[in-house]
Amino acid sequence: MADEVRYEVRGPVAVVTMNRPDYRNAQNSAMTYALDAAFTRAVDADAVKVIVLAGAGKHFSAGHDIGSPGRDADVSFERKAVLWWDHVGKSGGDQRFAREAEVYLGMCRRWREIPKPTIASVQGACVAGALMLAWVCDLIVASDDAFFSDPVVRMGIPGVEYFAHPWVLGPRAAKEVLFTGRRFSAAEAKDWGMLNRVVPRADLADETFALAESVAAMPSFGLALAKKAVNQAEDLMGMRSGMDSVFGLHHFAHAHNAEVSGGDSLGGQDARSMRDGAR
Repeated sequence: MADEVRYEVRGPVAVVTMNRPDYRNAQNSAMTYALDAAFTRAVDADAVKVIVLAGAGKHFSAGHDIGSPGRDADVSFERKAVLWWDHVGKSGGDQRFAREAEVYLGMCRRWREIPKPTIASVQGACVAGALMLAWVCDLIVASDDAFFSDPVVRMGIPGVEYFAHPWVLGPRAAKEVLFTGRRFSAAEAKDWGMLNRVVPRADLADETFALAESVAAMPSFGLALAKKAVNQAEDLMGMRSGMDSVFGLHHFAHAHNAEVSGGDSLGGQDARSMRDGAR
C-alpha cells in the first residue's frame, strides 16, 4: 500500500484515508491502487464489519489529479478492474479509453460491489472525480461546510466517468449541477437525497464512526445481501447500462477536444481553471 492512503482499524471499523492533503487529495493512479489494496485488506479481515472512506486535511478530495507533481497518467499499474490492454504506449482515444475504463469507471464499479458497508466521511471540497469516490459508498456523512460540484462540462465533457448523477441526485438536480457547473452545498445535497447526514465539522469523525458502529452491530452476511439487493435494484433502474452509454459520450468529448484543440483532450482546462470556474 502506497503512502497515498492510510489504513487503520478501530474495533469493527476500518478507516481508509486518502493522504495527499497538500494536493487536496487529488486522485492519481497510485492513490487508486492504494485505495484498492486498502479495501481488499478490509474485505479480507473478518473482524472488520464496516469501512469508512475519509480524506486527510481540509478537503475530502479535489477529484482526478490533472496537474500535481504526482500525476502519473503515463505509468503502468497492475490492472484489476477490467480485462483490457495497458494504456502505456498507446495513443489518442486508445490510451484514454484503456486508462479510464480501468482506473476510473472500472475501479469505482469494483468498489461499489465491496460486500461490506462503506461510509464516506466528507469535509471541504468534493469535486468532480471525488464525487465518484463518495458515490460508490453506501452511506455519506458530510460536514456542514462541505461543498460539491461536477464542473467538467466546462471541458465539453458530459460528466465524470462514473455517471451516477441521475440516480444519486435525481434528473432535475443532475441537469442543474451539470449545466451550471456550480458548487452545491451539503444542505442542498441532503435535500436532493445524496447525503445521509450533515453534521458540524468538528463532529464529523465522531458522527461517522458512531454510524459505522451502529451498522456494524448487524450480521455481516445480512448486510452484504442487503447491499447487493439495493445495488441490483439500482441496476434494474438502468444505472449500469446508463453509465456505459455515457462513458462512450465522455470519450467522444475527449476525442472532439483533442481534434479541435491540437491534442488537448481537456478542452484547454486545468486544475486551477476548473476550481475557479466552479465557484
